Amino acid sequence: MTFGNGGRIMNLSMCGIDCDACKFKLENKCEGCRISAPKGECVWGGRCELHDCAADKALPHCGKCATFPCDKLIEAHKNENPEGNGIEIANLRA
Repeated sequence: MTFGNGGRIMNLSMCGIDCDACKFKLENKCEGCRISAPKGECVWGGRCELHDCAADKALPHCGKCATFPCDKLIEAHKNENPEGNGIEIANLRA
């Protein structure tokens, strides 16, 4: 899924991570959950609850959900942005 943000096209995961800016992509040759694990199998191991939730609702990403940003999404990015208003949330809003 790509979105424009300040003139730059982003390759976003279901939960708002800019895959092209993620060092995990380079280190592990990850293409992002929408490409590498389209069935919700997280590239870090196991299932991705956020991917499954959006997919079950037939949404392209969490930003299209009626409960956005939900507690589950905020908790997933808590280490990066404890208030739930960090870059991933902003990416999805854009």
